[in-house]
Amino acid sequence: MVAGEASGDLLGAHFIAALKQRRPDLRTAGIAGPGLIEAGVEAIYPSEKLAVNGYVEVLRHLPELLWIRWRIARYFLHERPRVFVGIDAPDFNFTLEARLKQAGIPTVHFVSPSIWAWRPERIHRIKEAVSHMLVVFPFEEQIYRDAGIPVTYVGHPLADVIPLEPDTAAARTLLGLAAGPVIALLPGSRLSEVARHARLMLDAAMRIRRRHPDAQFVLPVASEAAARLVRQAAQGLDLPLQVLDGRSHTVLAACDVALVASGTATLEAALFKKPMVITYRVPALTAYLMRKKALLPWIGLPNILARDFVVPERVQEAATPENLANDALAWLDDAPRREAAIEIFRTMHVSLRQNASARIAEAVQPYLEGA
Repeated sequence: MVAGEASGDLLGAHFIAALKQRRPDLRTAGIAGPGLIEAGVEAIYPSEKLAVNGYVEVLRHLPELLWIRWRIARYFLHERPRVFVGIDAPDFNFTLEARLKQAGIPTVHFVSPSIWAWRPERIHRIKEAVSHMLVVFPFEEQIYRDAGIPVTYVGHPLADVIPLEPDTAAARTLLGLAAGPVIALLPGSRLSEVARHARLMLDAAMRIRRRHPDAQFVLPVASEAAARLVRQAAQGLDLPLQVLDGRSHTVLAACDVALVASGTATLEAALFKKPMVITYRVPALTAYLMRKKALLPWIGLPNILARDFVVPERVQEAATPENLANDALAWLDDAPRREAAIEIFRTMHVSLRQNASARIAEAVQPYLEGA
């Protein structure tokens, strides 16, 4: 298997645990992060090697990415696994999957790329690469059926592990937070995202604190390198800020409002029933190319699932400290609006809670048996 970045590692770890309940003798190997390694996956390369996004960033890392893909393909072609599972990382995995599928190795891909949001022409490439697609959102299933690609809707694993009613008081106690508004800052898991968003969010936090002097800010990071970037960005700021190693779910459970970089974290915030402000910045060329191919008016998963701007999105030029602060303050000051959003998130959570890991294991099991 190959998992891209922190979110893919998290999703894969739950799935491997469920699969090993059925097949304790299972051997797994590939590109893995800490969660998958703990679940028993032999890491040929670490997942962080694939944590690159955007046209400009990928070009910068392209030689290394191509080298890794060539080496891992040789490894799998030699080992001849019963099945290959690619988790996210579509640009990396689809080329690898096409080569393995052509060599007679079944390929399962978990988490569809957002072909419903941009670059719909990728469906043709997917058909060449994927033996079976596992989708996490219900509306995705028909897209693959129409294209003649075997597909299973499995729900979202995070909807299974995140409680329907998070215990905010317990989370605040665990983090040692005092009374007053708690704002979560989630600048992203990739170092490039942290570099682009950390100071933006911290400057917004300074503005929020002018209105709410008792506000507290909590920022979870995925690595020590990310923590260093955050500390550099926070230099000179008089801000009650906790920078935590991981524990993003505890942070989301504890907060009143979250400032979140677009990605899986926006869905996590929605599953924790937290009003949020979604933001994202990329290099200007990347933004231009992505806008030309966009199909939807939304970028945040909660808004895409709701088909509406349930939460504000501040992207590129609109991603300013003033805008983020004003949007966060609007949530804090409008209780009926908060409750309406929370109810939408609750309905969303129930629809995505499908015991995903068991469904994924059930879909992969026939390949392990040679069916």
